[in-house]
Amino acid sequence: MKDIVLESEITCPNCGHKKVDMMPTNACQWYYPCEQCQQLLTPKAGDCCVYCSYGTVPCPPIQQNPTNKGCCAS
Repeated sequence: MKDIVLESEITCPNCGHKKVDMMPTNACQWYYPCEQCQQLLTPKAGDCCVYCSYGTVPCPPIQQNPTNKGCCAS
């Protein structure tokens, strides 16, 4: 079984600010406020969460099953 990575570096598409965060394993992260420019990040079309859109590592459910629709699919 593949190890799940829980840290992901999010990059703000507006200002380029980067921050390493721990991804939640029990909820989707639909909104993420940039600490530098205060822009509220939301997932890109087709992505399940902000980590899949702007992070260096996809969310844990996608890591476990890449064919899954993501952390919000149920």
